[in-house]
Amino acid sequence: MENLPVEVIGNILSHLSSARDVVIASLTCKKWREAWRCNLHLHSLSFDSRDWSIYHELTPTRLEILITQTIFQTKALQCLMISMDDVHEFSAAPVIAWLMYTRDSLRRLHFNVRTSPVFNIIEKCGRQKLEVLALARNCITGVEPSYQKFPCLKSLSLSFVSISALDLSLLLTACPRLETLSMVSPEIAMSDSQASMELSSFSLKEFSVESFGLDKFVLEADLLEHLHLKDCTFEVFELIGKGTLKVLKVDDVSVIHLDIGENTENLEIVDVSNFTIMWPKFYHMISKATKLCRLRLWGVVFDDDDEVVDLETISVCFPQLIHLSLSYDLRDGVLNYGLQGLSLLVNVAVLELGWTSINDLFAIWVGGILERCPNLKKLVIYGFVSEVKTHEECQIFAKFTEFIIQIGRKYTDVKVEFEYE
Repeated sequence: MENLPVEVIGNILSHLSSARDVVIASLTCKKWREAWRCNLHLHSLSFDSRDWSIYHELTPTRLEILITQTIFQTKALQCLMISMDDVHEFSAAPVIAWLMYTRDSLRRLHFNVRTSPVFNIIEKCGRQKLEVLALARNCITGVEPSYQKFPCLKSLSLSFVSISALDLSLLLTACPRLETLSMVSPEIAMSDSQASMELSSFSLKEFSVESFGLDKFVLEADLLEHLHLKDCTFEVFELIGKGTLKVLKVDDVSVIHLDIGENTENLEIVDVSNFTIMWPKFYHMISKATKLCRLRLWGVVFDDDDEVVDLETISVCFPQLIHLSLSYDLRDGVLNYGLQGLSLLVNVAVLELGWTSINDLFAIWVGGILERCPNLKKLVIYGFVSEVKTHEECQIFAKFTEFIIQIGRKYTDVKVEFEYE
C-alpha cells in the first residue's frame, strides 16, 4: 500500500466518491492519509444524507463544519456532490465558501442544499470549466444576460427549482454549448403579459420535463434529438426544429395539441404510454419515420372510439422496426391493434405484449401477432393479476397457460419471458 503512486491512490479515492468512505479509506496507512490531505489527484467527493445515518444526528452547524473541513483539505476537485435533502437548512456563508473554493477546478456540481438566507447560486456557480450542473430545491433569481456565463456547460438539471420564465430563458442563453436540459417539478413564474413560455437553444440535443403544467410551451431547438415528456399537462406543446429528432417519449401526458414538426424522417424510437391521442393526427406526424426501429404504444387511449391501429399500417410504414411493444385493449368488441392485412414484420426481433384486463381473445391476439414476426427472437408478456381471482379468471389463466405451452413447442427459437404485477 505504501508503494502505490499517489496518482493511483487519488483515482481509488475518487471512485469511492462518498466523503465518509474516502476518509475511512485514507486511514489505510500514512501515505494514503497524506494523499488525502495534499492530493491533487482526488477528483470526486460526495456528501449525501442518504449515505450515512450520522448526517441526520448532527446539527446543521456541525455538518457545516464537517463539510468545510473535508472540502478544504482537497485540491483541484473536479466533481462535487452535496445532497442534504432531508437535513435542516444551512447558513449561506459556508455554502458560498464551498462553491468559491472549488470554482476554478470543478467540472461537475450536484447541489441539493437549502440555505438561509437564499443567495444567487448561479452567480456563485459561474465558472470556466463547469460541464455538468444539477440543482435541486433552490431558487434561481437575477440571472444576468451574459453569453459567456457557462461557456463549457453541457448538461443542466433543475429539480423542484423555483425560477421565472425570463430567468430560465436567460440561463439557456448563458449556456452556448448546452446539450442536455432536464426539469422535474419546476416552479416557473410567468409574468402577467405572458400567455406562453418559449425556450430557445441552438445547441440543445436532449430535453426532458416531468411533473409540469402550462397552457402553451414552445421549444425552439434546431439540433434536438431526444424529447421526453412525463406526467405533464399542456394545452399546446410545440417543437420548432430542423427535423433532427430521433427519440420521442410521452408518458402520462395530457395535451390537446402536440406538434413535433413535419420533418420526422430521423425518428428511431417512439415510446408512448398512458396517453390519449387522436391517432390520425399522431400517425401523420410519425408516418414519415421510415428509420423507426422501436415503437411502443402502451396504455394508449384513442380520442375517437372508432379509431384503431392495424398491424398492416405498422408493418408497411415502419419497415425497419426491430422492437415492437403493444398493450391489449378491447373496447366494444374492437381491438385497438387489429390483425387486419397480411404484411409481415420481418425485422422484429423483440416483441412485448401485455394486458390490463385479460380475456379469452388475448391468446388469439398474441398468436396472430406472432405469425406476423417470422424472425422473432424474444417474446415478453406483461400482465396484471388481481389478488382475488374469480372462477372465470382462473379458467382464462388456465387456457392462457396451455396456449403458452403450445407457443413454446411451435416457436422453439423464441425466448419467452413473463412480467406480472
